[in-house]
Amino acid sequence: MRGRPPRFWLHPTRSLAARLLRPFSFIATTLTRRRLRRPTFHAPVPVLCCGNITTGGTGKTPLALDLVQRLRDRGHHPHILSRGHGGRERGPIDVNPGRSTAREVGDEPLLLAQSAPTWIGANRAETARLAIGQGADCLVMDDGLQNATLHKNVSILVVDGITGFGNGCVLPAGPLREPLSDALSRAQAIVVIGDDRHNLLPTFPRHLLTAQARLVPGPEIRTLQGRRIVAFAGIGRPEKFFDMLRDAGVTPIRSLPFPDHHVYTTRDFQRLEALSRESGTTLVTTAKDAVKLPFPFRTQVKVIRVELLWTDPKAPERLLDLLFSAP
Repeated sequence: MRGRPPRFWLHPTRSLAARLLRPFSFIATTLTRRRLRRPTFHAPVPVLCCGNITTGGTGKTPLALDLVQRLRDRGHHPHILSRGHGGRERGPIDVNPGRSTAREVGDEPLLLAQSAPTWIGANRAETARLAIGQGADCLVMDDGLQNATLHKNVSILVVDGITGFGNGCVLPAGPLREPLSDALSRAQAIVVIGDDRHNLLPTFPRHLLTAQARLVPGPEIRTLQGRRIVAFAGIGRPEKFFDMLRDAGVTPIRSLPFPDHHVYTTRDFQRLEALSRESGTTLVTTAKDAVKLPFPFRTQVKVIRVELLWTDPKAPERLLDLLFSAP
């Protein structure tokens, strides 16, 4: 999502603005339900979807990367399917990390392609066929919970533990892409990323597999401890990145948030370079932002990757067991 969400979206009580917008939410819900009733392609390999129902970042891409690596550790050959949000290419095409750019395919697919073969395209059935033709024995969808073109064997609903489901209303009255009850009826598992501040885990249906994890910085964070830094990020919720740095003992003297999928401009680079020179600091950003930076500028920036730390270390393996036991 671009820009900050309306404040009433995040308030647990439904404001006057939310009530006035409810007729439009009803229309959005009707259209989504109609789209989800369309025929789907059943792939001959297992399909795992990491999706969400809220706008903004929930941690689904780090989850997809974590599970992809675990699939590879098990000896599988996963391919990743993404819509390619933010890129001008419509697909279906494969993402080449050495040739593709974020402007062409989107920032998340370019990041994902560093870990496994990645395909973009709104029609996941088309990209699934291409991936299988190139040797994929399982497919991981980054987003796509509301996409009906490809049947999912396991759908994981990814939830940001800090923001939860906001006011519980569907767009534009709230942050939800569809009613929570609809998503729960199609999900097989739920992963809460971060502190469960709204105590959501006990409220989910018992037949769903639930797990919790939090984002932690990669080992490169150690080189920044005791140094002055300027942090910038253009992700769903930049504050999550800044908070993660502080929790690791690295406090930025400036934190610059940009909109999700932000396309950095020459003016942005000039501003960041000026801040770094004036304060004698190190520029720090996320791996998702780094793929959008031109090479000369990227060499001046320290990139912090994020990893998932699971509350129950066995939980991700149970998710994958579920994938291969699902019909």
